[in-house]
Amino acid sequence: MRRLINVSNRLPITIGKTIRKSAGGLVTAMEGISHDFDLRWVGWAGGAITDRRRRQEIERKIEAQYRYYPIFLSKKEIAGYYNGFANASLWPLLHYMATYSRYDKSWFDDYCNVNSCFAEKTLELARPNDMVWIHDYHLLLLPALLRKARPGLKIGFFLHTPFPSYELFRCHPNRDELLWGILGADLIGFHTYGYLRHFRSTALRLLGLESQMDHIIHGNRKTFLGVYPIGINAAKFQQELQTQNFHNRLARYRKVYKDKKIILSVERLDYTKGIPRRLDAIEIFLNRYGPCDDLVFIFISVPSRGEVQTYRDLSKTVELKISKINGKFSTITNIPIHFMHKSVNFSELCALYALADVALVTPLMDGMNLVAKEYIACRKEKSGVLILSEFAGAAQELFNALVVNPYDVNQVAEALQLALDLPENEKRYLMAPMRESVMKNDAAFWARSFLSSLTHITRKDLTLIATLKLSLPAFKPFWRSRRTAFFLDYDGTLCELHDKPSDAYPHEDIKKLFAMLSALKNLDVYLIAGRKREDMDQWFSGYRFILVAEHGYFYKGPGDSAWKTMNPTADLSWMPAVTNIFKDFSASTPGSAVEVKTTSVVWHYRKSDPEFGAWKAGELAGELHEMLSNQPVAIYRGKKIVEVSSLQLSKGLVMEHFIKLHHYDAVLCAGDDETDESMFQLEHENLISVKVGSEETRADFTVIDPATFRDFLKKALKKISRHKA
Repeated sequence: MRRLINVSNRLPITIGKTIRKSAGGLVTAMEGISHDFDLRWVGWAGGAITDRRRRQEIERKIEAQYRYYPIFLSKKEIAGYYNGFANASLWPLLHYMATYSRYDKSWFDDYCNVNSCFAEKTLELARPNDMVWIHDYHLLLLPALLRKARPGLKIGFFLHTPFPSYELFRCHPNRDELLWGILGADLIGFHTYGYLRHFRSTALRLLGLESQMDHIIHGNRKTFLGVYPIGINAAKFQQELQTQNFHNRLARYRKVYKDKKIILSVERLDYTKGIPRRLDAIEIFLNRYGPCDDLVFIFISVPSRGEVQTYRDLSKTVELKISKINGKFSTITNIPIHFMHKSVNFSELCALYALADVALVTPLMDGMNLVAKEYIACRKEKSGVLILSEFAGAAQELFNALVVNPYDVNQVAEALQLALDLPENEKRYLMAPMRESVMKNDAAFWARSFLSSLTHITRKDLTLIATLKLSLPAFKPFWRSRRTAFFLDYDGTLCELHDKPSDAYPHEDIKKLFAMLSALKNLDVYLIAGRKREDMDQWFSGYRFILVAEHGYFYKGPGDSAWKTMNPTADLSWMPAVTNIFKDFSASTPGSAVEVKTTSVVWHYRKSDPEFGAWKAGELAGELHEMLSNQPVAIYRGKKIVEVSSLQLSKGLVMEHFIKLHHYDAVLCAGDDETDESMFQLEHENLISVKVGSEETRADFTVIDPATFRDFLKKALKKISRHKA
């Protein structure tokens, strides 16, 4: 049986004089797959337990009894990691409440440290064939920490909250670190496609990562994406509905609320739940309905984070609003809102769900909202009406609910009236299919679905490059050859791509490589770029290289004072018309720019919105193909560029010219985009062609990025030097 290490912020235990197991949706889900996996669980033990002996005692007991492995936190870590970064900084932002979000650099330090503690504990347990399943916003850095330490470990991550739009997530000071942390997983799960879509958009706009519907590409890896709406412990509710205790409570409540319509709200007292706005809607409804003896709103608001001022203020606001409404609309025989600022036991909750004619569930934003599903599960007679916020993840599944915009209090008030007026047969018609879905797609089904997807992801699925990886034995032709040549593209091959081309100036690592290349005898180095001559002179004239500018139109040898042209008769009559079109597109695409060279015109859109820029690039390329179909030009869509250049000039033609001129024994060529493919398709007995990047290519070998290629070249040059010594 395969081992599964489940990792969540809290272990499902309560530690007091005794240690007892806690209930919860995640516990239920894990129990549902216990026959399929050998389960271990890593999480915070709760509280600040400082006594070493007590920690050891807890570790021994829960490992032996439950196979739980605790993380112990100090008061400082709890304040910074949990109360600070997770709940005061991330929680509001993930729920579209940016004005509630706070930030302190020390909180992030604690968050990093605690995520590292989780990583250490998980790695202590993890064996080669184990799977790790990480949960929620408390542990966003953990997937990448595990990936770095154990590259072959199979890792899943599920986000139980919403993932907000790019415009919200970009506000966080640690946005990049958090995204890269999540991307350490092999599979990322969300409750809804909307959250998945936001994640893809954010990764594109912040990290520049392209993606498809079901995966996102980074480095030489794919991280898969999926939608897995969580369910409830349907069996537990079904079982409770059959108990005598439940029936006794329901009978008692029916007696208390005889001849009254019941509208029920159940939630944690949190600003994301929209309670003040719901009360505003109730007041509007009662103003229309008038003082009433036959209607009761029951609010069960479970206390939450009472030590935080924001939550204390919310509690006061809610209590004042309820007092105002009750004072205004109470009669001698009825108080319209019954407010309980406490939790109720499971049996009481089920009885209230079964009693209520309407469930009013109107969060301002909620990852899923299981209260809506719990209410439906308790409607055994398939009656009742659910009023549900469109901003709850459950609204994507519970299609027969009365879906409302919780910010539109008039709409909520109208929905209340509609729910109370619906005929009984229509209520049953709406409720029956939702109940069938809720009872079938429960928590165990959710866990099995996610883990099935994770299990079936193979290493081959995750690896992007299918061609041969470059290795030192490939360089054997260079070891004894008398005269050799390297034809090396610069941008994207030797140097990382930058938003500003001027930022690609050779850094120290590149300079070290250039020094090694210059020192090797019998090696001619051709540095080929699409750049202008001025850039090439400024950056590279101090090295023993042949410089080739503008993809081959100009070249100069080491020590030459003047540039020469490869093909001075090339037809460039098309350039003015192309330049004008590029300028028109630049004017309509914010962030884009036109670069006019001697033999080519380039439209850059690296600083544009990535989706809009890519769409405009496709439109531009299509227009150019129609316009230039009879012209001697090549149209390239490269990395954030569209370029038009002469067919009478190319890197391949330059390379072919110099190979024939100097009769090289062995040749290496390397590049990263479509303009380099003309080099890769040349034939030579001892030609090694290398593609830097993950796109399809004619090259013999691939490496994932410029840094990897530079490191490889250094090793290869040392090997060549030793053989020639």
